[in-house]
Amino acid sequence: MPPRKRIQYTQENIDQQLQQIHLLDPSSSTENAEQLAPIVKQIHVNQQQEQFLRTVQGLIEAKEAEIETICEDNYQDFITSVSTLFTIKSYTTNLREKISTLDGNVSQVGHGLVEKKRALLKSKKTAANLDEAIDTLQSCLRVLDVVNRVGQMVKEEKYWSALRSLEEIQSMPPTSLSQTPLFQHLLSSLPSLRIQIKDAVTASTKQWLLEIRNVSGQVGKLALEAMEARTRRWRTRREKDPMLKLSRVGSAVETVTNEKIEYNVLYNDKIKVDFKPLYQCIHIYSALESLEELQKSYQADRKAQSDLILPVPLNLSALPGLTQEITGFFIVESQVLHTTRNFRSELEIEELWDAIVQRLCVAVEYSLKVESNHDVFLRVKECLIGFIMTLEAYAYSTNQLHSFILVLFEKYATLLEKEFGRRLDEDVLRDDHLPMYITEPSQREEGLATVWVTRAEEDELLKLTLPANLPWSQSFDSCCRDIRNFVQKFYQFMEGVSQHHRNIDELLGKSLDALLVHHVSESIEKRLSGTTTLSQIAQIVTNLEHFDQACSELERSLTSLRSTQRGGTVTLHASSSFGKTIALACGRITSIITSKLDDFFELSEYDFTPQDRENAPSMYLYELVNWLTTVVDSLVVKDAYKDEAYRSAVQYIADCLMEFLLGRSIAMLNENAISNILVDVDFLENELKNIGRSHLSVAFTELRSTTSIVLSDSVQQYLVPAIRQASFPSVKHKRLQALLEKLARFGTSSNIPAVREIGEKRKKEAEAVGRLFPGEGR
Repeated sequence: MPPRKRIQYTQENIDQQLQQIHLLDPSSSTENAEQLAPIVKQIHVNQQQEQFLRTVQGLIEAKEAEIETICEDNYQDFITSVSTLFTIKSYTTNLREKISTLDGNVSQVGHGLVEKKRALLKSKKTAANLDEAIDTLQSCLRVLDVVNRVGQMVKEEKYWSALRSLEEIQSMPPTSLSQTPLFQHLLSSLPSLRIQIKDAVTASTKQWLLEIRNVSGQVGKLALEAMEARTRRWRTRREKDPMLKLSRVGSAVETVTNEKIEYNVLYNDKIKVDFKPLYQCIHIYSALESLEELQKSYQADRKAQSDLILPVPLNLSALPGLTQEITGFFIVESQVLHTTRNFRSELEIEELWDAIVQRLCVAVEYSLKVESNHDVFLRVKECLIGFIMTLEAYAYSTNQLHSFILVLFEKYATLLEKEFGRRLDEDVLRDDHLPMYITEPSQREEGLATVWVTRAEEDELLKLTLPANLPWSQSFDSCCRDIRNFVQKFYQFMEGVSQHHRNIDELLGKSLDALLVHHVSESIEKRLSGTTTLSQIAQIVTNLEHFDQACSELERSLTSLRSTQRGGTVTLHASSSFGKTIALACGRITSIITSKLDDFFELSEYDFTPQDRENAPSMYLYELVNWLTTVVDSLVVKDAYKDEAYRSAVQYIADCLMEFLLGRSIAMLNENAISNILVDVDFLENELKNIGRSHLSVAFTELRSTTSIVLSDSVQQYLVPAIRQASFPSVKHKRLQALLEKLARFGTSSNIPAVREIGEKRKKEAEAVGRLFPGEGR
């Protein structure tokens, strides 16, 4: 294997390579230390070569002797070789020197390069540290900027953005900054920053609650006005469409119609209620997992605000404004309930609602405790009805308010009843008990529109030729007018009330009965006791009769009115009172007539022991019958009442004639006196027949039967029970006994034997009649 050819390094090669070494490039701002590496490597290789050369030199010197020996044999070649070797040696020496120089230079240059490299590395490390410090400072500045902007966002009420920024700081990925004390301090301060955000959003909500309280009255006013407009629209439509009369505001039909006219009382041209602060607060508290705390705080604040709404005591003039504020308060609560999911519970709102409604009812009732003007009750009711209808539209329960209105209504009805009771008393007191006189058709139409009469009577009155008298007097017209006003005001209170119809009907019936009985019927009865003129009493009877008829007509009218409002039947019981008063009036007529009849009977001069019988009736009876027929027939009452007056008068005459025969003031009488009485009875019956009232002659039945037993000498027949019951049912044994005793007394006192004999007979008959009923005394 041939030896490897050694690389020859000439001086030229080395100089050339040294000239190519440039540690610093004048045109560059950076060092070219990288170019030194291959040269240093080459120098290192040359050092190895130098060592090799030294080794070679040693070998050469060792071989010189051998070479000289060889050279002796090969002198010429040796000389040439020696010459070549000297040349090589010279070159080697030069090379060694140059290498040594170069090695020194390289060592010097390398030392400088190492120092520069060390300085360079240190500079790079410093630069890296500076860069890292700068990055860290920049990160710190960014974090500090975020923290600073959190405060600014809180001032600008951007609470959610501020909270998100804090979350971003906390959720930053791990960096060199994460281990710094500054960052740890920032992390430890995040809870306090969250508390600042929480306090700020809470303060914002508190301010919003204050603003809401200030605008609640305006919101409620707009809502009540909207409901009033809605009610007017629906009333107009109901008047046009009879099929809608039973539908009220809030019914399905009306609700569908109203949906076409939407009006937001919280956001309109007049007011704009912004719920953003509350929503933002709910959002922040939810993010901080403190929503329950906010709910409790909000409930407490709203309860405190609701407690401040009602003043104590309540001035009724402030009630409209008060209902407006309550309405606005609960409209806001309804909006919060339906727009915040589970933030508000219906139970919490219902508790606030029930509490404030109860306090409202108590306050209003206390303010009305001493109120005597029923118009004030009406204004309170109208205010509450609008309040009820408005809150019903927002699904609030109004049963308690409806019940309270019924309580107010009962007090209202009581005051109304008292006022109209006074009016009716005055109507009856001012009445002149003369028929109403009309001259114009308008008066007749107005009168018929006021009173309640039957259809038949109304038709008859429309046919009257004017001028004419109406059947009733002024009191009937005035009382009917007042009763109509009473019913109108009564139902005016309940207009808009959708509940308690049956209670209202019962209360109306009771009130009307009280007015008709205590202030019409009984007032007429009191007036009747002081009236002595038969024509006035007759007019009272006519009025009472019309009042009695009016009760039935009024019942039908009210029932028809209530049927359009889904009410019950109104029942009146005053007719019985009017019937009793009519009976008292008829009794008053009878009393006056009998009083006058007494005057006639005082003029009578009967001889109860006459010697002869009369063929003509007593003279006073002519005047009595003439007066009686004139007075009774002139009464402007129904024929039934006239007949009753005649019956009472005839019965009184019969009783008076019976009293003549049987009274204790007459000690004795004879049969001629009885015959004379029967002549008068015949006259009276004939007169009754002439005036078409012969049926009234039945009043003399007892008188005729009793006297017939005596005159026909039928006492023994009377003693037989069967005959007595069949032929003398109307005879009272005590009266018969008294009559027999008076006849016996007359006979026994006579000096005529035959008469005395008859007297004894009458005495025995009287005793026999008395024994029929031994348990009954005279």
